Amino acid sequence: MSGTAIEVNGTPVLLETSRALPLVHMSASLFTGAIEDPAGKEGLTRLMTRAMRRTGGGLTQQELDTRVDSLGGSLGADIAHSTLSFNGTVIARNLEPFIDLCIDVIARPGFADEELAHLRRETEAEIVESRDNDRALARRWFQRRMFAGHAYGRSVSGRLSTLPGMNGDDVRSLHARAFVRKNLVLAFSGDIDEERAKAVAARLLAALPDGAPLEDKVADPEGPRGRSLVLVDKPERTQTQILIGGLGTHPKDADHIALHVANTVFGGTFTARLMKEIRSKRGWSYGAYSSLPIDRHRQAFSLWTFPKASDAEACIKVELGLLRAWWEKGITERELSWAKRYLVRSHAFSVDTPSKRVGLLLDTLIYGLPAGYYEGYLENVAAVTLDQVNSAIRERISPDNLLFSVVGTASEIGDGVRSAIDGLGEHEVVSFDAD
Repeated sequence: MSGTAIEVNGTPVLLETSRALPLVHMSASLFTGAIEDPAGKEGLTRLMTRAMRRTGGGLTQQELDTRVDSLGGSLGADIAHSTLSFNGTVIARNLEPFIDLCIDVIARPGFADEELAHLRRETEAEIVESRDNDRALARRWFQRRMFAGHAYGRSVSGRLSTLPGMNGDDVRSLHARAFVRKNLVLAFSGDIDEERAKAVAARLLAALPDGAPLEDKVADPEGPRGRSLVLVDKPERTQTQILIGGLGTHPKDADHIALHVANTVFGGTFTARLMKEIRSKRGWSYGAYSSLPIDRHRQAFSLWTFPKASDAEACIKVELGLLRAWWEKGITERELSWAKRYLVRSHAFSVDTPSKRVGLLLDTLIYGLPAGYYEGYLENVAAVTLDQVNSAIRERISPDNLLFSVVGTASEIGDGVRSAIDGLGEHEVVSFDAD
């Protein structure tokens, strides 16, 4: 993997030069994200970030959007538990004025009270609207119960009960703590060389204060004990959303790549075991996938299907049977060979643009991945053995310690769902409009 890592005034600056198009991509990311939300103020980091984008330099949202458009650029923000980032693209000849705009957004937000109040109302409306999205509901309650008591269990968007308690002082205080030079990493890609990258990075960083970087003091989460169910009750549902999962992996685990290969066989592609059994053979759900995301700390391993309400009970039984068979018998030599070929060939789509390549370098820093994780990815996948894969499944996945998050009409599917889960312990029914 190409790309250069340099340092400007103590801040990491990543660079991937490509003269293919006269465009420059820029990102300014923090080594922390929504895990910084204080207790009782879920959503504060997201509120601050969105307010920065709308009040930079003391301007209005319309004035900022007009500046972005006039430069032929775009500028957005992404917020997650472990990071937040401003990402932009601009015509190369307009990079300097674009950096001026970024300085206004990142270092000189106005945080006008009127805009903060507008953002709170807007967020409240988004939360209410999200109740119409059954998949989002299943995901929200899965995260909340899977990581109960942990920062990953808190909502990045916030809750209706937490948003009214946030004010301008909260936002300004968080901004002052988070946006210091040592808490930032910059990344540039496209039509920009090292000299120009250093110059614009130095100008942007000069607008930020010194200060101690925020430390991620969050512990690794613990997985579920036993089998538990949260049934999100929503009236008149003919379809369900089902998430089943436990604790996953982190790239620092010695068997991380082996488990990644195993998941590819189980539910990582359109032709994996899960899809064949749930969609192709039985026609219960249009999609059926398992996922194994990575973060700075261990994330969840999960299975996702969305069958008709009348098929929910049978679908869960088949999924549990597939999971048990995968855990007990592992995968075959033939499946291993196929998964390795698929992962090696499809990796090209992860590195086919300069912004993707520099993005992998950025992920390595932000998420604390082992040195050379992406550089050695292809060789490490190719070197995985069948014994390593099957040992990783048994070591990291537990078919007996699972959380089930199901969205549907409780009076219609509740008894069936509960009976489908052997050894079910704690179970609860929550209303779809619960905060």
